[in-house]
Amino acid sequence: MADKTVTVEQIGSPIRREKSQRATLIGLGLNKMRKQSTLKDTPEVRGMIRKLPHLVRVVGEKQE
Repeated sequence: MADKTVTVEQIGSPIRREKSQRATLIGLGLNKMRKQSTLKDTPEVRGMIRKLPHLVRVVGEKQE
């Protein structure tokens, strides 16, 4: 079975955001502007991305 991955990039600052949004960014492996993180494409990760559409963007998706 092939694993899918998704690469996300932080495009917004967590300054003056709720603690839960900051924690979600850390959960995605992001903590600085323009930093990218490659993660397994799971429903949990997709939910985290949907929670922060103003702070992150999907750069690429890959089938491995």
